[in-house]
Parts: sequence; structure tokens; C-alpha cells
Amino acid sequence: MKKKNSFGIRMFQILVFSLIFFSLSCQNQVDPVMDIGFLETAYEKYQEQSVQTRRFKYGEVIHLVKDRKGDFLVEEIGKSVEGKAIYQMNIGNGPIKILLWSQMHGNESTATMALFDLFNFFEGENDGMDEVRNKLKEKLNIRFIPMLNPDGMDQWMRRNALDIDLNRDAASLTSPEAVILKNARDSFEPDFGFNLHDQNIYYTAGETPTPATISVLAPAYNFETEVNDIRKRAIQVIVGMNRLIQEAAPGHVGKYDDAFEPRAFGDNIQKWGTSTILIESGGYPNDPEKQYIRKLNFMIILHALIEIADSSYTNYSLDDYYAIPDNATRLMDVMIRNLPMQKGDLTYNIDLGIRQREVDAHGSYFVNGGIEDLGDLSIFYGYEELDASGMEIIEGKIYENAFEKPVDITPEKALELLREGFLAVKVEEAEERELYDLPILVLRNSGAIPFGIRTGGSPNFYLAKDGELKYALVNGYLINLESPKKTDFKQRVL
Repeated sequence: MKKKNSFGIRMFQILVFSLIFFSLSCQNQVDPVMDIGFLETAYEKYQEQSVQTRRFKYGEVIHLVKDRKGDFLVEEIGKSVEGKAIYQMNIGNGPIKILLWSQMHGNESTATMALFDLFNFFEGENDGMDEVRNKLKEKLNIRFIPMLNPDGMDQWMRRNALDIDLNRDAASLTSPEAVILKNARDSFEPDFGFNLHDQNIYYTAGETPTPATISVLAPAYNFETEVNDIRKRAIQVIVGMNRLIQEAAPGHVGKYDDAFEPRAFGDNIQKWGTSTILIESGGYPNDPEKQYIRKLNFMIILHALIEIADSSYTNYSLDDYYAIPDNATRLMDVMIRNLPMQKGDLTYNIDLGIRQREVDAHGSYFVNGGIEDLGDLSIFYGYEELDASGMEIIEGKIYENAFEKPVDITPEKALELLREGFLAVKVEEAEERELYDLPILVLRNSGAIPFGIRTGGSPNFYLAKDGELKYALVNGYLINLESPKKTDFKQRVL
């Protein structure tokens, strides 16, 4: 009898252990409806088709906010310095409150595009996604403040109309937009906050050539960068987002330094009791308008909302957050390696790093290519790289027959002249700083080709091998003369 009872107790213990193990295993499994395929399908179905470029103005898109249908509650919560209405949007009636705000910096629009897509998703129905949509509305109370800095976005600038950086105005609250965000947080008291930004495209995920397409941070709430329960929740949500990105774009995630900034909204909102997640959109190869990065934003935000709704984020380890590589600034637009140089009797090789800065003009922009650095650039990388070993620099010529206007030059004619050694053409008539899209320099009147192999110099020259022109550098654009790729050139008449 004693042996029988021991056997029964042992079997009972095994059964209990098996049930516990099965339960824990289920908690760590990914719900099939939350996988990357579901998120990609949702994006493709609900992408806002009217917005396909990253530069847009307030008046062109505000109807996508204030004219929402369905379950959205939309209300004006204040005005910008220049009197533009700022709106908040609510959806869901659950117990977990979430606040998301975008375009605090006017020229950082990637997440705003993703929010437009997310709004469309929430308005969908009868598409096989209602289970997820309904769960989010039942578990969450979500509030959006898109385009917090409408004056800055209309001028495509970081700061507001007072020339104040809103993300350094959380303490003094000088700007009306800062007051609006502070009041929105205090009146709502969200459990989670998503601070949505863009960063420059030259960040890398650690000391690698891989762009930090998405950078993340759970901001510190004090100078000691301690982790309390509030910050811990933000860290765990980020771990879930990182797991998803590693499946979609492996290696493209970086992490910001968590030094406490007492003027910043993210740090202060964390301090005020809201688990705050910073998302920064950087660069991705061949994505100048950030449309793929927009897709990633949609996917990771929706994924995070799902994991918050079902509390699955609580299973993640903080160690996985600290394992995300720190941001480094290691990228150039173009990197030319082993470029032979000569000064007097001295011959030597250099690496040449080129960056292309955007300059506003005529409601759009042009690129101003410049030599960022030269010498030993072995710790830097390029979106485009060329080994120039055995090549030589050839200065370009100006085509002697002037065209009347830039529109009289076809892309085919420009490429033909470029191959013949003409790096520039002249035009008789052109507006000041007129923009054009051609693989050649356009000069007004008797302009000269800007040229200089020095830091800050203008990268306008040819690279030849055995006397034959192989590549052209035109305003920092690298053009393969034998097989040029399609490029959206952003240039202005000089």
C-alpha cells in the first residue's frame, strides 16, 4: 500500500509539472496572427496611398487626421505658434492607456506616415483581422497626437516657429506645442508612451557597415540611469520590437545612449510615470523617401500594441535590450577606397568619404555633395563603395555649346556628354537655384566646375583607368559610366 501511494503521488507530481511547463511554453509562443506575415499583409492593405514621399505639408494631410471615421474620437487640443490646429485622436476603451506622438521635429515625418497607415488599419473590417483589431480596442485606450509641430513641418525644419527645439522644452514649457504635449500626458496619465522621431542616415548599428534603420531607447528618468518598474516595462516592449525587426531587417537596429537629458520630453515623461519608448527612423539602402522604413514603423508599432494588450512583453529579459548594439556614426553616402593621389614627388593613397546634405529650395530640395573626410577611413563605410586602386582623377570639361534652359537637356543627352568627358553644361536662362534631375552639372552663364580634393571640397571629377573614363563624381553622386543605375538626382543650377 505504501508503494502504491508513493507511485500515485509521483504521477501526480509529474502531471502538475507537465501542466506548468506547458503553460509556460504557451506563454512564450508567438500567436500566429501576430507573426510578420500578418503585419506585412496589414501594411500592404492599409498603406495610405495618398502619401508616398516623406516631405508633405500640414494642409495636404491634416484631413487624414481630423476627418477620420469609425470609432475614432478626434478633437482639437490647441494651436501651434502660427495658429495651426493640433489634434488628438482616441480609439479603444480598455484599461491600458497608450499615448503616441509624432513629428515633434517638423522634418521627421516617417512615423507620421506609419500612423496614417495605422489609422486606416483601425478603420478596417471584415478582412480577417477583426480579432486583433477588436482585442486592441477592448484592452487598450490609445491616444495619438500626430504632427505636434505643424509649423516646423511646413518649413521642413526641426524646430518650431519660435526656433525652439520642442524636445528640449519639457522643463520650461516655453512653446505652446510643448504645453499641449505636457497637458495631454498629465490629463491622460498613459501607462505607455511612444516618442516617434527620425535620425540622420549615417548612424550604424554598432561598429558595423549596417545602417541603424531603427534606433530605440527606453530613456532614463534620472542621472543614475536606474531601472524601476516603469522603465523596465519600456525596455521589455523594445525587446519585442527588436525581435520583430531582426526577422524583417536583420542587424538594422541600434540603441541610443541613455544619458539623462533633463530638458527632453522622453526622459521627463518616463520620470512622470509613463513607460516611454523612443523610436528613431534612420536610413536604409535605396530608400531615400523612407517608404520601407515607414513599413517597419507600422509593423513594430502595431506589434508593440498587440504585445502590450496581451502582456506578452513581460516575458522578455532586460539582458536582450542591453545586447542591442549602441549607435555609431560610421556611414557616408559614397566611400572611395584606395584613391591614388600625388603632390609634387609624393604619391600616396587615401580613402574619400562623401556625404550629400539636403538644402531647401522652391518648396523642394537639392543635394549639396561635399567631401566629409579623407585619409584613413577604415572605420567608416559607404552606402555605395568603390575601390579606386589603379585609377586616376581626371577633371571634367564644360560643354561649349550652351543650351537655352535646363529643360532642353534630356537625361540621355546628359549621359552622352558625361561619357565624353563633359562634367557640366551651360544654359542661357535659368531661375536662381533652379532645380533639375540630371546626371550632369548645369551652369548659368560662365560658371566654373566646383572642384577640390580636400575636406569640405566639391566632389566633381572623373575616375579613369588606363586612360578610359570609368566613373563620374557629379555633386557627390557616383555614376558608373558603363552601366549607370537609375538615380533620382536632386541638383540645382550653379
